[in-house]
Amino acid sequence: MYIAMNRFRVVPGNEEEFENVWQNRERRLSTVPGFIEFKMLRGPKTEECSLYASQTLFESYEAFVGWTKSQQFAEAHKNADKRPHMYLEGPHFEGFEVFMHEPK
Repeated sequence: MYIAMNRFRVVPGNEEEFENVWQNRERRLSTVPGFIEFKMLRGPKTEECSLYASQTLFESYEAFVGWTKSQQFAEAHKNADKRPHMYLEGPHFEGFEVFMHEPK
């Protein structure tokens, strides 16, 4: 399994807009081979920003790379830079290969 995460530092006062953008965007991941699940996480708030993180689980690193090269990826990210006022900086990507898993 492979976990792709992006951290977003949202400017205070823009949280509702950020959440609305994510909740109302067209979803494409479910059509991607190797996709397992997606979560958007709301983290702590500071005076500087509100922290959010997306977490996408794929069957493998290769499935993740396939997503990044797909038409679905291009369509999902075509408007990504239309709201720069919401962010302190662009998203910070982190990728993780799962080497241990303990289900319930």
